[in-house]
Amino acid sequence: MSIHEETQLTKAYDLGLIGRLLRYAKPHYKKIMLSICLVVLITIADLCGPYLIKIAIDDHINGISLPMVDVSGTNAAAVAPAVSYGSWLLVRERELEGKFPLDQLQGKQRFRIVKNGMSTELAELSASGGTTVVAQLAQADVDRFRSQDIGALYRLSGFYLLLVSATFLLNYTQTYTLNLIAQKIIYTLRANLFAHLQRLSFRFFDRNPVGRLVTRVTNDTQTLNDMYSNVMINLIKDVFMLIGIMIVMLSLNVRLALVSFLTLPLIIAATLVYRKYAREAMREVRIKLAQINATLNENITGMRVVQMFHREAQQNRKVEAINRSHFDANTKELHVSSLYRPVMDFVYAIGLALLIWFGGGQMVQGAVEFGVLYAFVDYINRFFKPIQDLAEKFTILQQSMVSSERIFELLDEKDDLPEPARPIHLEKVEGSVVFDNVSFAYNPGEWVLKQIDLTIKPGETVAFVGATGAGKSSIISLLCRFYDVQEGSIRLDGTDIRDLPKQELRRHIGLVQQDVFLFSEDIKTNIRLGNDALSNEDIRRLCEYVNADVFIEKLPRGYDEPVMERGANLSAGQRQLIAIARTLAFNPSILILDEATANIDTETELLIQDAFRKISSGRTTIIVAHRLSTIQHADKIVVLHKGTIRETGTHQELLQKNGLYWKLYELQYQEAFSAEADKAATN
Repeated sequence: MSIHEETQLTKAYDLGLIGRLLRYAKPHYKKIMLSICLVVLITIADLCGPYLIKIAIDDHINGISLPMVDVSGTNAAAVAPAVSYGSWLLVRERELEGKFPLDQLQGKQRFRIVKNGMSTELAELSASGGTTVVAQLAQADVDRFRSQDIGALYRLSGFYLLLVSATFLLNYTQTYTLNLIAQKIIYTLRANLFAHLQRLSFRFFDRNPVGRLVTRVTNDTQTLNDMYSNVMINLIKDVFMLIGIMIVMLSLNVRLALVSFLTLPLIIAATLVYRKYAREAMREVRIKLAQINATLNENITGMRVVQMFHREAQQNRKVEAINRSHFDANTKELHVSSLYRPVMDFVYAIGLALLIWFGGGQMVQGAVEFGVLYAFVDYINRFFKPIQDLAEKFTILQQSMVSSERIFELLDEKDDLPEPARPIHLEKVEGSVVFDNVSFAYNPGEWVLKQIDLTIKPGETVAFVGATGAGKSSIISLLCRFYDVQEGSIRLDGTDIRDLPKQELRRHIGLVQQDVFLFSEDIKTNIRLGNDALSNEDIRRLCEYVNADVFIEKLPRGYDEPVMERGANLSAGQRQLIAIARTLAFNPSILILDEATANIDTETELLIQDAFRKISSGRTTIIVAHRLSTIQHADKIVVLHKGTIRETGTHQELLQKNGLYWKLYELQYQEAFSAEADKAATN
């Protein structure tokens, strides 16, 4: 698969993915339960706000417009709440219902129904027929009566302020707790993802470019962080809020509530359509993002080649094409997500218009109080707010589902180099290596090595030579168990390397490659590589031993000199010397030199050759080389040709055979002779 291609996940199981995501949240269930409890309290507090305002409007602010009744008599004290002055009790007429029925008043009790201090209605409550007394309440009496409303408004305002303050503290605690949980979950997930990547074989990395994997570990996990922090608990809060609002609306006025709920079918239909198209669009965006990261990584890494061959325009067109496809995918997603919120706004406007039309008519007729209508307007706004926010939450949720598909696809990737079921541990490695009828292919049927039989004795130096593609580096990869053989076996001290734990096997092997990789740390850290037992003085002695101190001590900061990315501030020979010191620091039983002296100047090569002679003493040494002059001292030279062993022997023995090795040697000798002749002619 090209790095510009992505696997297409055509079917997603949301419940299964959510289940796996929730397993990462399980260790934090106590804090999650706390967040849910806080959400319940916040929801209750939010629901109380409009109801308190409704009470303030209908029972107190508009209280002056309600009928006032003056009642005196032996049973008048049973009426509450009331304001007493003289022999009279002032109560609102509606407060008599169920508490002090008018038809139970004793004879000759008088009452007045007054609006704004003026008599508006007279009535007789005498069972035996009495006289009606007409009187007008003084303004002072009305003000005294209204003082009850003013006091109640003060109390309601204070309680509302207290409620808002408590809601603020609850929201802060819930938000902090939830984001802390999300950060811990993403920390664990990202750590597990990277640890899993480190366990996968080279074959996996052959198939997957770096940019794609970086997208998994960074962008996709960050998307999941948004889901945990913004969606997981807040979605529960929205559900609680919707259910709570529906209950309160039904308790206030059933008919108004039913009118408000007429838009629910439109909401459900719009959400289902959005879900269908949003998932496809967001999956395409994640695919294109991974392609961009892979392409950028490739081009930035190969920038020297691009500039050397003046390929800036061509590479720019390639990146532009992929960038355009990403832009088109984002535009498609934007069309879908941009349509959902306006649709919800339109449905909200329809619901509000229905409520004002029906509720306003009911209020004009006196069937509904203004405070109730206000509460419904507030509640329907609160009802649609989580639904409108659902567009954003649903976008995050869909992005999270797509990202989780990618992440769990990576986590489900099986290691094709499994650890042995019954591992064998070697207390001491002598360095005997046996290739027993080994055959290997990177791709099925395309054999790179065929029936390799070879024995390397402990402490022996063996060199592999041959044309490019003969299989030299593949033998090294198999010995280090970067890949597994398809046929035959490789034995270390008589034990099949597949029966050894991979880390234990590689701990006994030191590999110095042609292309040395150095981390963006200082020099001593690149040599130590986490081996805390190695002191700074030990590092200096190692570097002196392998001749690396010659250039390190000339650097401005010496062993503390920072190494630029990929060791760009060091020459190839200097990187090789650091790699040799690094290898020796781990004291391997088997030393492998894979084209370690290729493209090195003569002076540095002499230093490296001297270092090789020192560190190979007493160790099994395997050398892969094109330059035959560097392997003439080897105990055994193995000539590979098209994946098979063609010749084996010492340098002199192979020359006497006058075979493939002799041809390689003659060719290199002629090249060297021609180079010397050209140099002499130039001088």
